[in-house]
Amino acid sequence: MNNIKVVQYGCGKMSIYTMRYVEEKGGTIVGAIDINPDVIGKDISELLNCEKKGVTVVSIDNAEQMLKEVKPDICIITTMSLMNDVKDAFMLCAKLGINAISTCEEAFYPFNSSPVITKQIDELAKANNCTITGSGYQDAFWGNLISTLAGSTQKITKIKGSSSYNVEDYGIALAKAHGAGLDINEFNNQIASSDNITEEQRNELILNGQFMPSYMWNVNGWLCDKLGLTVISQTQKCVPQINEEDLESSTLNMIVKAGNATGMSAVVTTKTVEGITIETECIGKIYSKEDYDCNNWTIYGEPDTNLIINRPATVELTCATVVNRIMDVINAKPGFIPTSQMGELKFIK
Repeated sequence: MNNIKVVQYGCGKMSIYTMRYVEEKGGTIVGAIDINPDVIGKDISELLNCEKKGVTVVSIDNAEQMLKEVKPDICIITTMSLMNDVKDAFMLCAKLGINAISTCEEAFYPFNSSPVITKQIDELAKANNCTITGSGYQDAFWGNLISTLAGSTQKITKIKGSSSYNVEDYGIALAKAHGAGLDINEFNNQIASSDNITEEQRNELILNGQFMPSYMWNVNGWLCDKLGLTVISQTQKCVPQINEEDLESSTLNMIVKAGNATGMSAVVTTKTVEGITIETECIGKIYSKEDYDCNNWTIYGEPDTNLIINRPATVELTCATVVNRIMDVINAKPGFIPTSQMGELKFIK
């Protein structure tokens, strides 16, 4: 990654790792963008707790001018979780012909949840000869690890996966998107109700850009693309996670009372023409003292194979995956290209 110029878009918790990892691998941070007045105008060294870098965080209002001046090879976007929320950042990069990679979970495979927005970004990126994609923890632990296991299996009838993470690690937007802090009635009305719809209603929401996918919705699409499977149907159900005791949330700045939602579990089931069912679950919640991150997948067939990873460092792994994907993005064909079409995830020295 020597001499690769990178702009950091979003200077929150994740950026502390992505910026450091870029420079440790030989890249250079040449710009930074944020909406938070508390960090705008600061040198990124104040965020990284290191020697002065001479790179000042600019506001989104000045982002286009800065990008034109520094001409980065790629932009790392670590802001929000939905395509609607990162559309402007993607479109700006595509307009300027700048490659971009984002931790936005929906961007991992947005073709099955936000096809209209994705097509707009894809067309603009192709017109200006750059590549846009999404990556992160799911690229390795819900994607490439699973496709590698599938490659060692003679026959597959079902792929079942479950992964948990602490919403406290990812900021207030993600915590609220998981329903953390809501009472059960609020959760059912604001979160769960969106999935109590027919397939036709869901397809209409998708076409209108109003569908709210869980993380696994896009993971299942990525896996089907990677494995060459044809989707017949896909459903999603969100249920609240509840703790028996009060839990303090520093992210939400509140005490979540016992019996209220600490987050949610989202189960996505995909049926395929090939007869393989993919059933995946992501559990995002405020952790109690007994909870920890866990990644648990089983491939059923000949033979059955189970993979369990306890206590993965999810934040660091997310950021390292994004940085290790940078050269793949730069070398990929133009357009919105999922990492399922970029080859295996590789370690970059």
